[in-house]
Amino acid sequence: MKKLAYSILLAVLVSAVLPQMAFAQQYTGYPSGPMTLEQELELAKKKVEIVQTHPGEGSGTPYLNANGVVGASIISGAIFGGIFMAFVVRAKQYEFAQKRFAL
Repeated sequence: MKKLAYSILLAVLVSAVLPQMAFAQQYTGYPSGPMTLEQELELAKKKVEIVQTHPGEGSGTPYLNANGVVGASIISGAIFGGIFMAFVVRAKQYEFAQKRFAL
């Protein structure tokens, strides 16, 4: 009986997740509908032309910017590090209070 219940639960979860994954793979691109092959090729050619006209500018990913990879990592590290330090300080205060009242 448990196997039947688990298999039904699994079937419900899978049927709820798989259609969303299929829709996530589609890129409409234009309000009129999905992009055609010609439109995708035209967009790719424009991207190549832009890169050729601006050599040496990189991929455009701002690694050292606050909105970039390293900046966001530093900011989130500071936030979570501050939370960790708050927990450590509270734990030390609790230990100190226990020792003080145990005497």
